Amino acid sequence: MTRYMQLGDVRIELVRKPIRNLHLSVYPPIGRVRIAAPERATDESIRLFAITKLGWIKRQQGKLRMQERESPHEYIERESHYVWGRRYLLRVIERDSPPLIELTPRRLVLGVRPGASREHRRQVMEAWYRRQMRSALPPLIEKWQKVLRVRPNHVFIQRMKTRWGGSNPDMKNIRLNTELARKPAECLEYILVHELTHLRVPRHDAVFVALLDRNLPNWRETRDRLNRLPISDAF
Repeated sequence: MTRYMQLGDVRIELVRKPIRNLHLSVYPPIGRVRIAAPERATDESIRLFAITKLGWIKRQQGKLRMQERESPHEYIERESHYVWGRRYLLRVIERDSPPLIELTPRRLVLGVRPGASREHRRQVMEAWYRRQMRSALPPLIEKWQKVLRVRPNHVFIQRMKTRWGGSNPDMKNIRLNTELARKPAECLEYILVHELTHLRVPRHDAVFVALLDRNLPNWRETRDRLNRLPISDAF
């Protein structure tokens, strides 16, 4: 059951789960705060934990609120869209045939039936971005599961509104945000490595950080670059 805790001007969503440790997250776009707590943790222990993290929470919220945001997409002619970090102008072609997307050196061409709605155009684009992810992931997964000595059971690609990826160490599953196909390719690799590492080390502890440092030494630079990029209207 979800409850809420108020610390001054910070509202915290509190979720109890069958876990061992407290987990704190601050989500884009406006800095929603969530604590996942063990079922046996007392309200007082959770409050004390949150108080010790209050400065960090406010710093993260400040960064998110200052981050540039893309204008909402209308999927119309000459609108800007990004593919693997490169900007393309959208070309919309209405024709009486199945939807089609083609990438040229300068344009992203969207073919739809006459009168196709904004929502339909969005769905066509989202499906195409998922296909881009599915094409890019196999060699990366093959590489990193050998390096990290871990093999995921399933890798899900989906639209996620609050995070770039997620993992379930018990089920050996990871999830990746379709939005990563719009960001530079190294961002996808970083998030994949981050989530695969969680299959070995569930928490963001010293062991987890040491593994990232050893296997992907530039992860902090890539993380910071990803966090500086404009947030799309999907968040």
